[in-house]
Amino acid sequence: MRRRLFLRTRARNGPLRLAVALAMLAATVLLGGSAAGAAQAPQAADGCYTWDEELSQGASGDAVTQLQIRVGGYPASGEVLAVDGEFGPATEAAVERFQSAYGLSKTGVADTETYEQIYQLQDDDCSPAHFDFAELNSCNSDWSGGAVGAEEAKSNALRTMWKLEALRHALGDEPITVTSGFRSTGCNDSVGGAPDSRHLYGDAADLVSDNHTLCELAQAARDRGFHGILGPGYPGHDDHAHVDHRSSQYWDAPDCGI
Repeated sequence: MRRRLFLRTRARNGPLRLAVALAMLAATVLLGGSAAGAAQAPQAADGCYTWDEELSQGASGDAVTQLQIRVGGYPASGEVLAVDGEFGPATEAAVERFQSAYGLSKTGVADTETYEQIYQLQDDDCSPAHFDFAELNSCNSDWSGGAVGAEEAKSNALRTMWKLEALRHALGDEPITVTSGFRSTGCNDSVGGAPDSRHLYGDAADLVSDNHTLCELAQAARDRGFHGILGPGYPGHDDHAHVDHRSSQYWDAPDCGI
């Protein structure tokens, strides 16, 4: 994996990194150097993934795939952004919506400013700042025993987390709690889950919030790239909102007008 070094502050180590950056800048001024020269000094690369070039329509490959995962919560309403490594019009539009959501220049081009915002949201294990893998795993911490292999289940959960991060941001950056995520077959049976539950695939999450009603969660999820949305009024879903990545759209939360 190619990595490029960036001088930046991360959300969780901001004060320390900012202090280091200011100290370097001060040293540069005192020594008569240039800011560009100071930037040549070794800096810590992002712990998860570092993009080393701008991406725009026509680009392809793993760098695009990684980008699509992180902007997956910004598709057109009712749509799901494909994670296929191909930077087409849908990816450009998702990047532009992500940029707009965070007050960046709306270019549709994934540039340094865009990556810096992603880095601020991203932990070293690639999960977004406000959700983690443990939260998305209701049982079987090694992600085995479901309807797909452990690696695929964990990958599906990562995509879900980035969409949940987008949902959280859209709702004012107020906490959302995941009450159930990936389940092994045994775990799913023990809680009375449907035999074909999306929880077995690692791409489902049951949500509650102290700050938002279940209907607000379900309604906002329509713009965050979820094909599956279940909520109040649907059998067994009066105490949570459910989202998932099933292959075709199925939204059913009658009490919420969905």
